[in-house]
Amino acid sequence: MTEAAGVPTLFEWMGGEAGLSALFAEFYRRVARDPVIGPVFATMDEHHAQKVAAFVGQVFGGPASYTDRGGSHAAMIARHMGRLLTAEQRTRWVALLIETADHLGVPEDPEFRAALVGYLEWGSRLAVMNSADGVTTPEADLPMPSWNWGPPGGPWKGR
Repeated sequence: MTEAAGVPTLFEWMGGEAGLSALFAEFYRRVARDPVIGPVFATMDEHHAQKVAAFVGQVFGGPASYTDRGGSHAAMIARHMGRLLTAEQRTRWVALLIETADHLGVPEDPEFRAALVGYLEWGSRLAVMNSADGVTTPEADLPMPSWNWGPPGGPWKGR
C-alpha cells in the first residue's frame, strides 16, 4: 500500500504483476484477430504483452521491472515513431483494452476505471502523436510517466 492514507497504488488495485500480465496477454491475443489494429501488431515479438504489462505496471506504481530490464520511456516512444497510427486505430485499441478488462473482471469501481481509462486515453493519444512523420527522437533520459488515482483520491467507497 502507498503511504498516503493507506490507498493502494493502481498497480496493487489492478492485481499486481499477475493482473497486468493476464490483462495484456489476453488483450494481445484479441488484437491479433482484430481487423482494425491487428495489422499494426502483426510483427510484434512474442514478449510484447509482457513488456507492455511491465511498462504499465511501473507507470501504475509497481516495481521498476521495465526499466530494470533495460526499457525506458524514450524507447517506448521510439517504438511508435513512423508508424502513422490513425485515430480509428487509437480508438479501437482503447475500446478493445477496456472490453478485455471487463471480460477479465478488472476492478470496476468508478475511481479506478477513471484512472485506467484516463491513462489509456492519454497514452494512446501520445502514441498517435509520436507516430506522425517528422517527430524527433526523444531524449534518452526522459523520465518514466507516473499515473495514480488522480482527483478522486482512491478506490470508490460506495456512496
